[in-house]
Amino acid sequence: MARYVFNPITLMYEVREEPRYKRWLRVAGIAALGIALGFFYIWLYTSVLGLDLPKTARLKKANARWQSKIALTTRQLDLYEEALKGIEDRDDNVYRSIFGLNVIPEDAKNMIANPEDDKLTSRLNSLLKRAYVQTNALDEVYGIALNAGDMISHIPAVPPIFPKKDAYHLASPFGYRTDPVYGGTRFHSGQDLAAAQGYPVYVTGDGVVVTVNYSFSGYGNEIVVDHGFGYKTRYAHLSRMDVAEGMKVYRGDQIGAVGKTGKATGPHLHYEVLYKGSAINPYSFMNLDMSTEEYQAMIARRSEENAPKTSSTLELLKKHGR
Repeated sequence: MARYVFNPITLMYEVREEPRYKRWLRVAGIAALGIALGFFYIWLYTSVLGLDLPKTARLKKANARWQSKIALTTRQLDLYEEALKGIEDRDDNVYRSIFGLNVIPEDAKNMIANPEDDKLTSRLNSLLKRAYVQTNALDEVYGIALNAGDMISHIPAVPPIFPKKDAYHLASPFGYRTDPVYGGTRFHSGQDLAAAQGYPVYVTGDGVVVTVNYSFSGYGNEIVVDHGFGYKTRYAHLSRMDVAEGMKVYRGDQIGAVGKTGKATGPHLHYEVLYKGSAINPYSFMNLDMSTEEYQAMIARRSEENAPKTSSTLELLKKHGR
């Protein structure tokens, strides 16, 4: 680059060529100064003032929006999983038990996680598979229910006593407990429903009476009804029994009354549900919150529709000439 320099001797401007390396040094110096000023600006903006760069601020806002969406999706998945778990438990413990179907194995419900999937995607895929499996399971139950005929009326599905809240209480649930007579931990194979002596006891499903046993020990006076389809029910410690072995009974028929016979410390009904010979929790087969109006209607309907089939023990004996 040519420069004009004044020569005091000739009193004239003379052209002087500047070395090229000086020009490059000047350019490099200007560039270095610009870079230094840029870094100084960034340091001052972020470290001293504590502010984010514009691009960083935009990314943080976008990230916050996505985190909010992920949190909402996670919460929705929690609710869906909780609801699906309730359906699965109901299906396993009630519907499939009622129809004698095998429980769906856990490994059939859960899918193997893909290591390439993130946590949210993995949960969503697992939920979709569980929902698909459960839909097929309920379709299976529905298909059996449509073709079950009178199976529904045979399954023990109502409380064995009139569900008036102030007339009874659950004295002892199903499971392990301290034996009220002998002490120690023992397995209690049914439910004890404490009520006044003589409180009516009703059969919980259609069936045939297979046992009417009078005893001063153990279960005391007991009735066992075979409902078919693998189900039986036991009614023990009765003060009165109104049926005989071989007698056909229908849900809502009165078969006896609460007592304290056998190994009982007070008047109560010991009620058992047996499936294929094993005791199962009766609570899964009855709704203790069933309204008294609904229960009374069931009893009244039985009295009207099946009166000829609800003969007392005395009438049955007379009928057979005993």
